[in-house]
This record gives sequence, C-alpha cells and structure tokens, in this order.
Amino acid sequence: MKLYELAQNYAHLMEMAEEMESDALVDTLQSLEDAIEEKVENIAKLIRNLEADAKIIKEEEQRLAERRRAIEAKVERLKTYLQEQLEVAGLQKVKRPTITVAIQNNPPSVEIADEKLIPSKFMIPQPAKVDKKSILDRLKNGEVIPGVTLKQTKGVRIR
Repeated sequence: MKLYELAQNYAHLMEMAEEMESDALVDTLQSLEDAIEEKVENIAKLIRNLEADAKIIKEEEQRLAERRRAIEAKVERLKTYLQEQLEVAGLQKVKRPTITVAIQNNPPSVEIADEKLIPSKFMIPQPAKVDKKSILDRLKNGEVIPGVTLKQTKGVRIR
C-alpha cells in the first residue's frame, strides 16, 4: 500500500474512532501507524541518498568549473605569450601546413574614463530591487511594513 493510501485510511479510521471505541479499531490504527512510519522511514532514507548524490554532483560541477577556468586562463596566457613573441620578431603572420597564426585587430570597444561625464541618455535605467533580508529583519523585530506580511511555512527535516 502506498503512503498516501495509508494516510487516508488512518485519517478515516481516526474519524470513526471518535464515534466508537473498540480493541479491533485500536489495533487497526496501530498497525496502520506502524506501516506509515515504515514508509516514512524508507522515503526519508531515499531523500538522504538523493541529497548525497546531488551534493557529489555539485562538488564535481565546482571541480570541473575550476578546471575549466584554469584551462581558459592558460589559453589566454599562451595567446598573450604568442602575440608578444610574434611582435618582438616583427612577424604578423605565420603560415604552416596545418595551422596559420596571425596578429589582427580586435573589434572596437568602449573604454570608460569617467562615468560621471557621460550624458544621461546613454544610461540604462535599472529596476528597483526589494531588499527582502532587511524587510525580514524588521518584521521579526515587530515593525509593520505596508504591503508585506511575515509568512511561516512548514517543511520536512530529516535528521
């Protein structure tokens, strides 16, 4: 039987228990409670295993991201080294049977010297962002803030 079926049956029997008391009903309730507890334990163990898998994957993602950044940095260092040495040698292009290396101009880019001097028509307005952490702190201290309420939710904790 599935957990939701056990829970529904237990709730239904609890309603009946208010109307009548019998040893059979109490025994049935106890066996349903035991079955629910076993299902809950098994689901909680599955959750722990999945959380452990997710943690391992996240750590591996971080490790791979660090490795990618290191490789990208090495590529940039090698490109800079290659450009510097070609410039020292006075070469703009090296053509070989398998590869061609050339120094070329990059696309133009904007360099900001003093942002304060730039006319406002070139500024992009940013939408206002709500500081939820500050609001939470103030609500916890009893302050009333229009348009905001303190919400308390429930969640499952597995220890």
